[in-house]
Amino acid sequence: MNNRKVRAGLLALILAGTGGCAGGGGSPAPPSSSASPGATATVSQGTGSPANAAASITIKDFEYGTPITVSPGATVAVTNMDSAAHTVTADAGSAFDVDVKGSGGTGTFTAPMQPGSYPYHCTYHPGMHGTLTVK
Repeated sequence: MNNRKVRAGLLALILAGTGGCAGGGGSPAPPSSSASPGATATVSQGTGSPANAAASITIKDFEYGTPITVSPGATVAVTNMDSAAHTVTADAGSAFDVDVKGSGGTGTFTAPMQPGSYPYHCTYHPGMHGTLTVK
């Protein structure tokens, strides 16, 4: 995916705004701009996983699924099958943070370069937790 499409997707996401839980009230947190220099996030409005992703996280029924293990710097695709927007946000620091629109929205992020275990959560739904292992 080229930078032009990524920028257009991000602009569309910002202009449209992302919704939180249906019927839950409140509004979602704004996208984080405090990502570490080595971390990147990309959001696209299409469905399915980006073709260049090394691993994927599929969000369904407010769960991230099984933990995944990736190589340092791998591209991780996120697909959100729920109707509500979700994030994949590192618990500590700013290793990664991607906001994914609901109903088949996708996004990607680059795994940290430092091997280790990276717990993450959804900023909109505090009960959602997962773990990314980098080795």
